[in-house]
Amino acid sequence: MQLLKRKKSRQEKLAISDTPALDSIDQGDEATTDSTQNESSDDVLSPLADMPITEHLIELRRHLIKICVAVLIIFLGLVGYSRELYNLLSDPLVAQLPANSTMIATDITSNFMAPIRLTVFVAAFLAMPYILYQIWSFVAPGLYKKEKKIAIPVLLSSIFLFYAGVAFSYFIVLKGVLKFFIMFAPQNVLPMTDIDSYLSFALKLFMVFGLTFEIPVVTLLLILAGIVSIQSLEEKRRYIIVGCFAVAAVVTPPDGVSMLMLAIPMWLLFELGLFLAKILIKEEPSPTLISTDKE
Repeated sequence: MQLLKRKKSRQEKLAISDTPALDSIDQGDEATTDSTQNESSDDVLSPLADMPITEHLIELRRHLIKICVAVLIIFLGLVGYSRELYNLLSDPLVAQLPANSTMIATDITSNFMAPIRLTVFVAAFLAMPYILYQIWSFVAPGLYKKEKKIAIPVLLSSIFLFYAGVAFSYFIVLKGVLKFFIMFAPQNVLPMTDIDSYLSFALKLFMVFGLTFEIPVVTLLLILAGIVSIQSLEEKRRYIIVGCFAVAAVVTPPDGVSMLMLAIPMWLLFELGLFLAKILIKEEPSPTLISTDKE
């Protein structure tokens, strides 16, 4: 009996002495799990990525309200100069019209609504950096640090390219297109353009060229996402060039000048995006090429 009691007491002492070791092991495991969780949480920018869908919608509404308020503030600051803004827009057309011709308004509300529509567009155009910043603030919590490093230059370059596209369409394309149309007018027809129709034509041209100048960013993002590769784009270059001319023929007015002025920049911007991708991305050689090199 005494031997049994001694064995039990020894076992109890061993169990008591082992518990701190087990606690230390558990604490070590918890520390490692905490460290891995911290590392993984460091990769994500914010815990907003784990929000439910309702909180995401509330967050989206908050950013949309900020965008609308910013556009409204700029609009209220510019609405007093709406007629001057429309005069600035119509200067390329007025310069091409004959001496005894002028712009007309076929609708009673056109004299008021056309400058107001233009002012809304200018307000959104000037607020574009803030709009993209709000979109970035909504998307950023779900991105990793590596993605953030890529996204910030892409965001800044997209703003610059959009402004460059609108400026290119106003200072270069619009004058050439208007001159082409007025030059081919019959002698018995006196060109008098409606102010609302001209505004729709100009805004469509600005949006088309502004979005077209985003081609380098789109090309780079497609390659970074792994949807296409640099080699495949180089192999299909001839088809892409034909596609640029086809898209330009559809989205531009029915004349050769505007089609060429859109198709050629589209092609050059695609080449720019491909060139930037070659600099920033180094593709790994395929295993078939490696095996042929070894042989």
